[in-house]
Amino acid sequence: MVHKTKGIVLRTVKYGETSIITSVYTELFGIQSYIVKGVRQTTKKSQGKANYFQPAAILDMEVYHNEMKNLQFIREYQWATLYNKIFFEVVANSVSMYVIELLLHSLKQPEANPELFYMSENILLLADTGDDTSLANIPSYFTLQLASGLGFQIQGEYQPDTPVLDLKDGNFVSEIPLHPYYLTGELATVTSSLLHITRQEQLSQLSLNGTIRQQLLYAYHQFMGLHIADFPEMKSLKILQEVLA
Repeated sequence: MVHKTKGIVLRTVKYGETSIITSVYTELFGIQSYIVKGVRQTTKKSQGKANYFQPAAILDMEVYHNEMKNLQFIREYQWATLYNKIFFEVVANSVSMYVIELLLHSLKQPEANPELFYMSENILLLADTGDDTSLANIPSYFTLQLASGLGFQIQGEYQPDTPVLDLKDGNFVSEIPLHPYYLTGELATVTSSLLHITRQEQLSQLSLNGTIRQQLLYAYHQFMGLHIADFPEMKSLKILQEVLA
């Protein structure tokens, strides 16, 4: 059966001489794998078609979907968004690749979650259009939002009587826990501020230095690893820390 759905390209690998297999986070079906035939041919008709399947590309697609199969087919595809910066500028590209890698490591089952899909789409659009401050804050903000969308949202907020963020239990507590996974001081207060952001545009109002951003990202990487089985070290994290230093 043919369905129309938006999709965010997560990863693409070569298949055979002329085709590709692409992992796409879809609006209707969650993460799916598709075979796209002939896009690597050198013919005039196929020229440039592989560009549609760059990681972070947002596509409008018509797809064949069979729940009994692990590999699906794309019937038609076109750009849903034409980026201005993500494919061309180093910082915007690095931020978008962090978003994509985080989705790849976090989405374990092919389950639809439209709210999470739209949030991911909007984050990529902000990475393409936002100012420098918003762009620098996106990785930390998105990590917390993704955790919430996956069901392990951090509870509570920074208060004088709850000044410690327990990353293992995912809540603000009164005392330092008996394990090393916690945040205090500025890292805890900034996390509380990020959790209270209700509109992505507010990210431009949160000014942080490079050291704080790096420490937050490292801590949030630990947080994801504590709640997602086999969560690996992210390659994009080191790149991001360099470009946002």
